[in-house]
Amino acid sequence: MKNILVPIEMHTSLDSVLMTAGLLAKSFGSYIEGMPLSPDLPDLVAFDMPVSWTLADQATWKELAEEARGRFQAFMEEQSIPPHQDGETGLSYGFAGDRSFGDSQVANYGRVFDVTILGRPGSERGNPRIATAEASLFESGRPVLLAPPEAPTSLGQTVVIAWNQSMESARTTAFAMPILRKATKVIILTIEAHNAEGPSADQLAHMLLAHGINVEIVHRQGKNRAAGVAYLEDAMQLGGDLLIKGAYSQSRLRQMIFGGATSHIMAKARLPVLMST
Repeated sequence: MKNILVPIEMHTSLDSVLMTAGLLAKSFGSYIEGMPLSPDLPDLVAFDMPVSWTLADQATWKELAEEARGRFQAFMEEQSIPPHQDGETGLSYGFAGDRSFGDSQVANYGRVFDVTILGRPGSERGNPRIATAEASLFESGRPVLLAPPEAPTSLGQTVVIAWNQSMESARTTAFAMPILRKATKVIILTIEAHNAEGPSADQLAHMLLAHGINVEIVHRQGKNRAAGVAYLEDAMQLGGDLLIKGAYSQSRLRQMIFGGATSHIMAKARLPVLMST
C-alpha cells in the first residue's frame, strides 16, 4: 500500500476520507495523491440554471479543483506529511491536475495505485455518491477502501475478513496482504448459509499461515440476518477496525433489484471497508 489515490470532493465524509488515508499512509510510509473529483451535476446546478451554461463554464470546474487542492494540502500540513520530492520515496503527498475529473477518469487513473480511498456512499444530498465507488470497483482493477462517515481512530490493527469462499473474497484478501501482515489481529469471519462454493475458512487460514499471518476463525449463525447485516454486526462486535469484503459476489443487477451484502455494507458500514470485485 505504497501508492494511495484520494479523490477529493466537498462531501460530508471528506474529513473521514482524509483521516483514513493519513492512517494508512503513515502505516506504510506511502505516497498519497489527491485528485479533484467533479461533483454530481444536480448538486452543482441550481434548478433554474441552464445545464448547458454550467457544462460550458470551465472556470467553475477549475475553481472546484482549487478548493479541493486547498483542503487536501491543509490536511497534509496538519498531519506533518511533506510534499513529494522527485526521486524520493517514503511518506509524502502530491496533487494531480488543475481541473475536476469525472468518476470514470478517476477510476482509470486508479489503475496505477495500490488503493483508492473514497467516502462510503449515502443517500442524502451532500453524501459521497455510489457511482464513484462503483466506477472504481469495476474499472480500476484495484481495491477501494471506503471510509465511514465518522473518521476512524485506528486502521488495520484488528482486521476482519468476511470470508464467503467466493472469487471476490479471495481477490480482496490477496490485495489486503500487506495490511494483514502488519495487523495485530486477523479474524476470518464466516456466516452460516451465506457462503459460495469454494475453499473453507480453515483452508484460507492455512494459506495465510504460510505467509506468517496467524488468524482466528469465527463461525457465526445467520440467525435470520441478511449477509450484509450479519457481517457488519459481527465485525463490530469482534472489535474490527477494518473489514475485508469481496464486492458483488451476486450480480450487480440482482443486488440493485433485490439488495445484497455489498449494497448493505456500502450504505451502512461504520468502520472502514476494503473491497474489490
